[in-house]
Amino acid sequence: MPIRPADLQYMEVALNLSLSNLGHTWPNPCVGCVIARDNQIVGRGATAPGGRPHAETIALAKAGAAAQGATAYVTLEPCSHHGKTPPCVDALIASGIKRVVIAAVDPDPRVVGQGIARLKQAGIEVVVGVGEAEASNIHAGFFKAVRTGMPLVTLKLATTRNGFLDTSTLGRRWITSQTARDHTHFLRAQYDAILVGIGTVLADDPMLNVRLPGYKHRSPVRVIIDSQLRLPPESNIVKTAHDYKTLIVTVSKDSTKIKSLREAGVDILESDSMELAWILVQLYRDAGITRVLVEGGFEVAKSTMGNGLADRIYWYRNHLAAGAKARFNVQDLGLEPQPYFLDYALDSVKRFPCDELSLYKKLPSP
Repeated sequence: MPIRPADLQYMEVALNLSLSNLGHTWPNPCVGCVIARDNQIVGRGATAPGGRPHAETIALAKAGAAAQGATAYVTLEPCSHHGKTPPCVDALIASGIKRVVIAAVDPDPRVVGQGIARLKQAGIEVVVGVGEAEASNIHAGFFKAVRTGMPLVTLKLATTRNGFLDTSTLGRRWITSQTARDHTHFLRAQYDAILVGIGTVLADDPMLNVRLPGYKHRSPVRVIIDSQLRLPPESNIVKTAHDYKTLIVTVSKDSTKIKSLREAGVDILESDSMELAWILVQLYRDAGITRVLVEGGFEVAKSTMGNGLADRIYWYRNHLAAGAKARFNVQDLGLEPQPYFLDYALDSVKRFPCDELSLYKKLPSP
């Protein structure tokens, strides 16, 4: 079916809507939907936090009777199966929508192509592929999880100009500037979970939440890899476990520690292995997490890179150079010398007053 001039415009609105709750609808993708009629938007919606209601349901409710004869713009093929909510395809058909423009086909075996087929069978005109590249990028976590059983993994690195990951020779706590750290909090707000090793918690006693104004309600699940349950009861993580969902991955069977942590509000994921790849599989299989931001420390970053698990790398580099006694260089992670990684392509560069952020994306397998 032909693409109309307004299709790109309205799909852009839907794509922006799909970013609004990104990281907070897992295990469902954050879909955006716009209902347009007579050259104006009559309804819009994004998948609600927790995954329900779906975007189409919200947009149709706002459109009401105006949906009759209108066009729906959806970033992902509408679901056609019965889950915890009725199929969105049924709602679209019942509303009297006459045309549906879809950015990307849903790879979920329960849906793939069936939603499109149902719409066509109902006599609705369907256009597929408008804004597909951007939609695939936004829904990358959901796509990867459905196809591979493992979440999208993003590694965040903060280094000096000469590639060191520690501040021992800088005379300050953080490598990057406040502006870059604020951007990191914006990044956190877009992920289902943030993952660190127990070493980072013991060394820094972090909060691992989002403290950026306007985004504080969007803190991800805090995942701590702690094989022997060394997490101190007085740590910031434990003290705030009732405020921010916290998950400890461990192989420990220490029932006393497990009971104490659970009483403090910490969830425990008992694993058979501390291999990072297996932990990631469990995070999707058992918790429904589709987007993971790996923030540290060095050992977790090394495991992420050494096992080829990072799909994206956000590399923040400060303008300062570390001294000769600094430890932990990016080359120790198995990366090629800057600015190139063996299996990654530079996607974009963002500059702050004192830092530079490079985004690398993993190259497709040959």
